[in-house]
Amino acid sequence: MCGIFGYVGAKNNAGQLVVKGLKNLEYRGYDSWGVACKVGETAVVEKDIGKISSVDESQFSEECGMAIAHTRWATHGGVTPANAHPHLNASGTIAVVHNGIIENYQTLRDDLKTKGYAFKSETDTEVIPYMIEEEMKATDDFASAVRNACSKFDGRYGILAFHTESNTLVATRTGSPLIVGVGEEGYFIASDIPAFMEHTKVVQYLDDGEMLVTDGKSILFTDLETGQEHPKREIEITWSVEQAQKGEYAHFMLKEIMEQKDSIARAVNQDEQQIQVIADAIKNARGTFIIGCGTAHKACMAAEYFFSVVAEKHINVTSAGEFKVHHHFLKPESLLIVVSQSGETADSLEAMKIARGKGAKVLAITNAEGSTIDREADYTLLINAGPERAVASTKALTGQMAVLMLIAHTMVDKLHEGKTLLLETVSMINDMLNPRYVEHIESLAEEIQNTEDLYIIGKSWNYPMALESAIKIQEVSYIHAEGFAASELKHGPLALIEERTPCIALLGNDEVTPDIISNTIELKARGARTIGIAPENNEAFDEWIKVPDAGAAQAIVNIIPIQVFAYFLAVKRGMDPDMPRNLAKSVTVK
Repeated sequence: MCGIFGYVGAKNNAGQLVVKGLKNLEYRGYDSWGVACKVGETAVVEKDIGKISSVDESQFSEECGMAIAHTRWATHGGVTPANAHPHLNASGTIAVVHNGIIENYQTLRDDLKTKGYAFKSETDTEVIPYMIEEEMKATDDFASAVRNACSKFDGRYGILAFHTESNTLVATRTGSPLIVGVGEEGYFIASDIPAFMEHTKVVQYLDDGEMLVTDGKSILFTDLETGQEHPKREIEITWSVEQAQKGEYAHFMLKEIMEQKDSIARAVNQDEQQIQVIADAIKNARGTFIIGCGTAHKACMAAEYFFSVVAEKHINVTSAGEFKVHHHFLKPESLLIVVSQSGETADSLEAMKIARGKGAKVLAITNAEGSTIDREADYTLLINAGPERAVASTKALTGQMAVLMLIAHTMVDKLHEGKTLLLETVSMINDMLNPRYVEHIESLAEEIQNTEDLYIIGKSWNYPMALESAIKIQEVSYIHAEGFAASELKHGPLALIEERTPCIALLGNDEVTPDIISNTIELKARGARTIGIAPENNEAFDEWIKVPDAGAAQAIVNIIPIQVFAYFLAVKRGMDPDMPRNLAKSVTVK
C-alpha cells in the first residue's frame, strides 16, 4: 500500500526528482515519508512523519545520480521518524524502501540480533538491509546478495534497494506492484505510473517472482529464484500528465466525480467482439463467481441484479477476502470475474490463485492496464477511467458497473440496446452535474455536517449502492454511516432512528419503488430527516435530490449525488477527502 519511487541515471538531481515524483504517489500512504540519496560512498537519508506534499524538494539540492523514496502507510510499527523508510545497513552503504509485509521478520530479526545487528525501528523492513549485508559476506555481488536475502523472506512485498559502492539499484517483487519507466537519461522504478509520467511514457512491468538490476545505463530482468533472464517488452502508456493533475479543482475527488460525464462513456466504448466472447464465457460456464473488495465489491453486488434482471442469469457474489472458503464449488468449467480498480488488490490476487489451482478461467475488469490482475487473467476488459488519485473511488465504480451492465445485455443479444441505455445515461449525468445541482448538494451537506449518525436505504440494485454510500461517507467525512436493505429496517435498524436522524433513500422508477416509499414513510414517522434521491419527488421526503430516470442503469446515476454529498461533508468538516486517515488507495496487503 505504500508508495515507492527510485531513480538511477545521468541526471544529477535524483533527490529532487524522487521527492517530486513521490508527491504523485501520496494517495498510497501519507503517515510518513523518506528519501535516501547516494552521495559519495554513503546514503544520505532525510525522513519524517507527515505528508510528502508538505516537503520542499529544493532542499534536496546536493548532486546525486541515484535515489529512492517512500511514502508510508503504517503496518508494522507506529507512525514515528524511526519507523519511516528508507532503512540502512550499519555502514550506510545499503538503503532500502519496502511495500508489503515480511511475515517472518521477527524470527529473522532475532537471529540477526545474535549476530550483532542493532535495530533502531519497530518495522519489519529494517531486517532487509541487514539481511542483504549479511549475505554480502559470502558474495561481492549486490544483486546476488539481494536475491539470497529474498529467498529467506515470507510474505508479499516490493523492495527497492541501492548499493552505493557498486552504484546499483535492485528491485524485487512478490505481490506488490513495481513498474519501470524507461527514460533517455536513466530508469525510474515506482509503485505506480504517475510518479514518473512527466519524464517518460514508456514502461516495463516487473512481474511477481522477478528481480531487476540497473546502474542507470542498462537494465536486466531475471527470475528472483533461479536468476534466469526474463526479457521485457516496452509499452507506451496512453494517459496524459494533465489527466493525473487536479487542474481547476480543489481536490482530486471532486475532479474525478465530475469526470464521470466522460469516463462512463469510455467504459462503454468496448470492442464488441471481445464483449461477446466474455458474454459467451459466462453463459457457458458451470458456475460464475464475481469478486471484489470495498467499492469494487459493491459493483459486484450491483452486477448480481444486472445479470438477474437483464440477462436472467444467476452469478455468485462474494468479497474477495472471503472467497477462499468457496473453493469447493470451483471446477475447470467455472469462471471467476475479478473486479479491481488498481489491478493489484492482494485479496483478489489470492482468489485468482485459488481459481487457477482449480483450473477455472478468470475474467478481469480493471482500470489498470498492465497490472498484475490484467496480465494474469484469461480475459480483460479495461474500464478506461483514466488515473484515479483520490483514495475514495468514484469514477472507477461507475465504469465497472457500466461494463458489467454491458455484459449483461450482451448475454441476451442486446449489446446495442445496452450501449444506447448507457450512453443516454451519460448524457443525463452530464445535464445533472451542473453548478446549481452541485450547490444544492453542498448546502445540504452544510446543514448535516455535524450529525453523528447517518443511514441509507435501498432496494434491488440500489441496495448495494446504499452500502457503497455508507462507505463513501465513512471514509472521507468520518461520520458513522450505515447502509441497509430497505426491507430490513423493521428487523432491527429502525431502533437506531431518533429525532432528525438523517436518512437517505435511493429510488428509481421501477417495481420496487412503492416498497421503498413505504419504508421511507416509516422512517419519517419515527422522526427521521428523510432525503430522497429519486427521479420524482414524494411527500415522504423532507429534502429531494433529483436524479434522472435511468431504468436499469439507475444504480449508476444514484450513486453520483452521494459521492458529491460525501465530498462536501468532508470539506465542511475540515477533512482532506483525497487522503482519509488510516486508508490508502491500493490495498496490496491482506
